[in-house]
Parts: sequence; C-alpha cells; structure tokens
Amino acid sequence: MLYPTPDLAQGKAFYTQVLGKEPYFDQPFYVGYEVGGFELGLLPDAMPGQTGAIAYWGVPDAVAELERLQGLGAELRDDVQEVGEGIKVAAVLDRFGNVFGIIENPHFDKAKSR
Repeated sequence: MLYPTPDLAQGKAFYTQVLGKEPYFDQPFYVGYEVGGFELGLLPDAMPGQTGAIAYWGVPDAVAELERLQGLGAELRDDVQEVGEGIKVAAVLDRFGNVFGIIENPHFDKAKSR
C-alpha cells in the first residue's frame, strides 16, 4: 500500500516504530517497507486530491501483468515505471473506478508474495 505522506520524516519515524524495523528503501521521493511480502510505501508527492492508501499487489512481471489487466477491461492510470533499485510499479482503474496497483519488486521474498 502507498500512503500519501506530506511530512516524510515524520511518517518514516512513525512507521519505523509501528513496524519495528527500518525501511529497505529510503529516498527523499519515497520510503518503502517490506511487510510480510507486501509493500508499505510512503509517498511525499501523492497525486493532487489523493487522500487514501493504494494497495499494490506483487507480480513477477509488471509489464506483462499490466497488459493482462488491460485485456480484462481495466483502464490505464499509471504506466509501468521503474522507481529505483529495480522496482517497477503501475496502476489501473477497475470497472468500478477503484485503483488497482501492481508492483514488481526484487526485494520481496518470492515465497511470501504468492
């Protein structure tokens, strides 16, 4: 899940205490934690008006999965982009307007993510 976090330092301090561990990815544009094979990310520059979290589902190949989702009728929201350290993310809107995110993350434990 990605959480809009305008004050990244404050958000990082809070979630580091909550989770009891340091983030695996810590940059001014994004802070990421691996939690049981899932992503918990802090995003300082969320889209305008975004107030809630977005879930990102782990996939082995973001490009292939994005194509599959669009083939099932999902509408492109955010094309695949590499966000650092080999991590790729994308998002679609389902048929009801919900954001459905995908993440290809080489830092995730593959055994936990499936």
